[in-house]
Amino acid sequence: MTDIAPIRLPKAPGTALINMAMAALIVTALYFGREILVPVALAVLLSFVLAPFVIRLQSWRVPRTLSVLVAVFIGFSIIFSLGGLMVSQANRLAEELPGYQQTLREKIQGLRGLATGGSGTLERASKVLRELDSELQNPSASRNAIDGLRRQPFDRPIPVEIRQPDPGTLSTLVAIIQPLLQPLTTTGIVVIFVIFILLQRQDLRNRFIRLAGSHDMQRTTAALDDAGQRLSRLFLNQIIVNASFGLLIGIGLQLIGVPSAPLWGLVATILRFVPYVGSPISAVFPLILAAAVGSGWGMLLMTVALFATLQLIAGQIVEPLVYGRSSGLSPVAIVLSASFWTWLWGPIGLVLATPLTICLVVVGRHVDRLQFFDVLLGNQPALTPPQLLYQRMLAGDPIEASQQAQTYLEAATLADYHDKILLPGLRLAEHDVRLGRLPGERLDRILATVSEVVDDLDSHEDVMVAETATAIDDRSSLARLESSIVPFENDRLPEAWQSAGAVLCLPGSGKLDEAASLVLAQLLKRQGIGAEAEAADALSMSRFFSLDLSQRSALCICYVGETSNAMVHYAVRRLAKKSRNSRIIVALIAGESDTKPAPMPNVTVVTGNFSDVVGSIHALATGRISSAALDALAAGVDAALDRAGKA
Repeated sequence: MTDIAPIRLPKAPGTALINMAMAALIVTALYFGREILVPVALAVLLSFVLAPFVIRLQSWRVPRTLSVLVAVFIGFSIIFSLGGLMVSQANRLAEELPGYQQTLREKIQGLRGLATGGSGTLERASKVLRELDSELQNPSASRNAIDGLRRQPFDRPIPVEIRQPDPGTLSTLVAIIQPLLQPLTTTGIVVIFVIFILLQRQDLRNRFIRLAGSHDMQRTTAALDDAGQRLSRLFLNQIIVNASFGLLIGIGLQLIGVPSAPLWGLVATILRFVPYVGSPISAVFPLILAAAVGSGWGMLLMTVALFATLQLIAGQIVEPLVYGRSSGLSPVAIVLSASFWTWLWGPIGLVLATPLTICLVVVGRHVDRLQFFDVLLGNQPALTPPQLLYQRMLAGDPIEASQQAQTYLEAATLADYHDKILLPGLRLAEHDVRLGRLPGERLDRILATVSEVVDDLDSHEDVMVAETATAIDDRSSLARLESSIVPFENDRLPEAWQSAGAVLCLPGSGKLDEAASLVLAQLLKRQGIGAEAEAADALSMSRFFSLDLSQRSALCICYVGETSNAMVHYAVRRLAKKSRNSRIIVALIAGESDTKPAPMPNVTVVTGNFSDVVGSIHALATGRISSAALDALAAGVDAALDRAGKA
């Protein structure tokens, strides 16, 4: 049974305004405080990368301080070495670029010639005509220029050259250091923060727990563990995959002959941290160089094939196997976060976008007031399958509802879908009906959608699904009882129950009950029982006397929502008077219900889901067990299970 979420009252407008003001204040603080916050964020993320190595060194009995210093030294040595390699490769490329200019110009002209085709003669003629037209429009231009030269005096001004005094040693030193001052300062801050975060990791964790609230340590610890594991796993996997990608790119470009191949391998490694657009951007400059260096187009085509092949393998094969669902972000969230953090912090924000968004999702998953982060940015479905079906029923969209059903039925049976998806959706609708939220038009849409989905699923063939012990234990006591009974030779359905309309499914009191009747009739037909479903007004005064109840083996009254004992007794008495020979079944498909009709002769009351009702009707049809004995045995089974559980 699907629990219905509690109804939450809408927040006051003042609360929404306060939240918006707080969000604007936080964004403003992030923007103006980026000089400090960016190094801190980089330090925190690098500490997540280096923490596993520090823990491994400590497990080898290396002191904490020495472990931190060794890990930081090795990590930043690798970073500085790669940075130096990039600078040297970039300088070398800058020296070689002028030599490729003529080749690139010739290829551009060749492409232009291919694009224009045979119109070269027309272009030259057009150029001559434009020059003649300019001469005709300004006939005195050349004459005025000559007259101006004749009138120009022969005296020419004396050139004067102003020279600055040679700068001193201090000025030269300041000019060299000033551009490097900010990067060096940021790097120093990052190194210091990384060291202290790794040294005080436990203390910072304890302080965060105290700040978040020591009264709920379980939730705070779960949030910290979730964030730490996700970020560490994500960073390590990204570093391994992206470094391998960049290494293969560098080796491939070196074999192809593209200049500065190590530089482009490093650029591909770094830009691949940027989701979706990083790899295409990293391919732009190597493609331009391949076009400029090669005498033909072979080098360019090989470079395109190299990037396309490696990106296809990495994106479609390697990353799904290595990453899995480690990030926990939806694709839309990744793109939006990249845009937001780039606008806020520039290129550094583009690299930090994914890890920072992961932190927001983890916080939203464990903090109730920030749950909207998990809903908006996480990769978990926003709606459960019953909620999604109910939403589609409200919108009157049977197409998407049928698609959802077909997807679910790839690994389940039709009865499972009706019990676990469609029935909870009807219960959500019944809950809204009880609160007076569903007008008649919406109920008509729900009924029409369910009717079309049921019709669409008529041709579905169930797949064989292995039933585990857990699935058996989750069934009701009636289903467990039926599975334990050894079938007799007379379990075959009598012909009277196989005839069309042998079981008439009657809605109890509304259109939701009519939808349940349609589903129940479909499931009964799957069991070989002839069944029909009536409209919602079948028990009304205007239609009741026109019902044909002859030749009916059973009459099943379906109730999805809560109903009263008086209403059930009234419907049963009317049916019993009109059809004295038919078995009457009251199906309370509302799960746990307060409705407990008094025992009546020739009447069976079934409480549960669609499968429970179908199982009871099938048992009555085969005559394996009487209704009274069935109820007694079911009660005995429940009591025995309770005693076994207590024991």
